[in-house]
Amino acid sequence: MIIQDVINHLHNLAPLAYAEDFDNVGLLVGDKNESVTGILVTLDTLEEVIDEAIENKCNLIVSFHPIIFKGLKKLTGKTYVERVVIKAIKNNIAIFSIHTALDNAFQGVNSIICDQLGLLSKKVLIPQTGTIKKLQTYVPKENAEALRIALFEVGAGSIGNYESCSFNVEGEGTYLGNENSNPVIGKKGEFHTEKEIAISITYTKHLESSILKTLFEMHPYEEVAYEITTLENTNQHIGIGMIGELETALETKDCLNFIKTRMNTECIKHSKSLSKPIKKIAVLGGSGSFAIPAAKAMNADLFITADLKYHDFFSAENDIILADIGHYESEQFTKSFLVDYLSKKITNFAIILSKTNTNPIKYL
Repeated sequence: MIIQDVINHLHNLAPLAYAEDFDNVGLLVGDKNESVTGILVTLDTLEEVIDEAIENKCNLIVSFHPIIFKGLKKLTGKTYVERVVIKAIKNNIAIFSIHTALDNAFQGVNSIICDQLGLLSKKVLIPQTGTIKKLQTYVPKENAEALRIALFEVGAGSIGNYESCSFNVEGEGTYLGNENSNPVIGKKGEFHTEKEIAISITYTKHLESSILKTLFEMHPYEEVAYEITTLENTNQHIGIGMIGELETALETKDCLNFIKTRMNTECIKHSKSLSKPIKKIAVLGGSGSFAIPAAKAMNADLFITADLKYHDFFSAENDIILADIGHYESEQFTKSFLVDYLSKKITNFAIILSKTNTNPIKYL
């Protein structure tokens, strides 16, 4: 097994195409064609984590957060980032980061929080836009079914909870090949009319390369006419944050204590308690102040996130309770989730959970 094989498994869980534009995900250090000796999963890649990988003979670290976030102009060991990268390179250790790709995955970070709290009927809080595309092509009538089936098999035609979706219109295509043409149907230099089917089919954008590869392989024409457009449809399964409901409503104090216990956090900063019981809860792992308006718009009673500033708490405006449980605390279960996921996909050797607590914040 090579590093790219592991990356492919992670990509199936959380395609990197859906990571936020500001992020730096993917293989940050190392050669994707290197054979894997062991995999260590961590939330952050620090020097202690590199040492842990060396000790366990792991040459691939799967890290939630990227150790390289901004461009590096020097590698002198002056900063902790530079020291990590230098040590990783010296010891031939690859580093892969999944970060906001997993934030935006339906079975990702925020789903993990929902499951930890036992929330029901969970759905995406802020769906990502521009994730659904449409392919339209024109194919001889007798080849239409085979092409449709081939496109379905590589993932095209899925919309929400439906699969094998397409729209088909019968018509006539015309063409006249010049002296350099080599038409599959008809003859060059002769005007030809062919009964064709116009096939329209949707797909999620990370599948585009395989969709086009299949189109060109299966389409009989020498020149394939096709067009791609981006749809405005909301994708129910891609986006940041989640919202769900408690099985039984709780009073504010009881709910906060419940969250404190289930999320294993020593401290919760929160806005003013409200007089109504809490039933609907929105969550967003990591820094989530930007999602306060979305949580309020979805009528959440409480919003769990991290890194809220002083003035963020004023924006609750007695409409919602804002609960800051800590950045590390909101994402801490992610590495165990990744270990479980990879262990099911890769069964020939152990996936190691890092024992290093990388939380830089301490509580007195």
